[in-house]
Amino acid sequence: MQEYLNNIGDEEEMLTLCISVFHEKLHKYVRKLHFTDPTGDKVYFNKKREVPTDLVLYSWMFRNATDIYQVPISIIKRPEFVSEININHPIFWKSGEVPVSRCSDPCLPGSRKKFGSSTHKCCYECVSCPEGEISNISDSENCMKCPDEEWPNEKKTRCVLKLMEFLSYIDDTIVAVFSAVSILCCLLTGLILRIFIHYQDTPIVKANNRSLSYLLLVSIMLSFLCVFLFLGHPVDVTCMLRVTSFGVIFSVAVSSLLAKSIMVCIAFKATKPGSSWRKWMGAKLPNCIICVFSMVQVIICVTWLSISPPFQDRDTHSYQGKIIIQCNEGSVIGFYSVLGYMGLLAAVSFIIAFLARTLPDSFNEAKYITFSMLVFCSVWISMIPAYLSTRGKYMVAVEVFAIMTSSSGLLGCIFFPKCYIILFRPDLNTKTVIR
Repeated sequence: MQEYLNNIGDEEEMLTLCISVFHEKLHKYVRKLHFTDPTGDKVYFNKKREVPTDLVLYSWMFRNATDIYQVPISIIKRPEFVSEININHPIFWKSGEVPVSRCSDPCLPGSRKKFGSSTHKCCYECVSCPEGEISNISDSENCMKCPDEEWPNEKKTRCVLKLMEFLSYIDDTIVAVFSAVSILCCLLTGLILRIFIHYQDTPIVKANNRSLSYLLLVSIMLSFLCVFLFLGHPVDVTCMLRVTSFGVIFSVAVSSLLAKSIMVCIAFKATKPGSSWRKWMGAKLPNCIICVFSMVQVIICVTWLSISPPFQDRDTHSYQGKIIIQCNEGSVIGFYSVLGYMGLLAAVSFIIAFLARTLPDSFNEAKYITFSMLVFCSVWISMIPAYLSTRGKYMVAVEVFAIMTSSSGLLGCIFFPKCYIILFRPDLNTKTVIR
């Protein structure tokens, strides 16, 4: 009571009563009310919640703990206690705010009511909306789910567009790095091709079929350029050209190395007197090897594109708040058939080059082919688990890195030693040394 009195203001402030009257039921003590007022009228409520006289609501004013006076502020008209209340006196509260008769605070937008946490049915607690849902009104009982391409803002009061994720030329620094490295490597490959054409009549360029070297250099140059199909916003056309282009290009490159390895073995056997292997010498056999093995890859790609080609896909579920713009392979079998055949060619070329590496020759190219195929196979074998464990633009970055690394391995392992001899050791570029 003392605490109640302490909250009361001075005579200019009036404490009023906040009355909530319900039509459905009366408080049990009010319902049993029965007394005689000073005028002699009996005051009571009947079963119909009716009272035979008017009721007056007073505001009790406390000047101090002993001096109290009252001021009428409203009249409740009979015959029904729950009829209109006519407030004819202003109500002031010391706190400046009108108290609210409720057991739970209102739930703000971004949250919802959760019932059942209290023994009282009218009580609840406010819980934040689940991920992907919002509420934009107060005291919401349910949250609304955002559309697939939208996501709640930080306060979960409205849906906003999700971020688009792909290897962007504008937002991703790694794209600029890939582009710069790819262009530099392409220019370097073109420079090496220029050197080989300029020194085409020298023994080291003629050794083991210079036309195969030209074809291999052109394939490596195109492999660096096909990196740009993986960068930027993917569309259906680039999705179809991505894997098929580098699959065919690498198949031509590896077939060239396979033809080189086979020609090294044949050249060694043809040196023996009366050997029947001499008839296989020349340009027909390596050209036939390249055409046959490359055509198999072309057939696989054409079949894949005819049955279930890759297409642009929008992944809205893997990451919260992001839409991953990616290429769907269409047919997973087609995708892994391209990679599997390319790996098969690389394995066969590695085995043949490995067996031919010990042949007696002052410049045995099989040694460099063996090492280049070892690098090539290592890159693609390690790429597969990294590719399967990533999503979105990072998956594409793994593919791009594998293409650039394997292409650089072929270029460096096979052609750098030859360029060193051509440019810096011309004394070794003679028929007596290279035979």
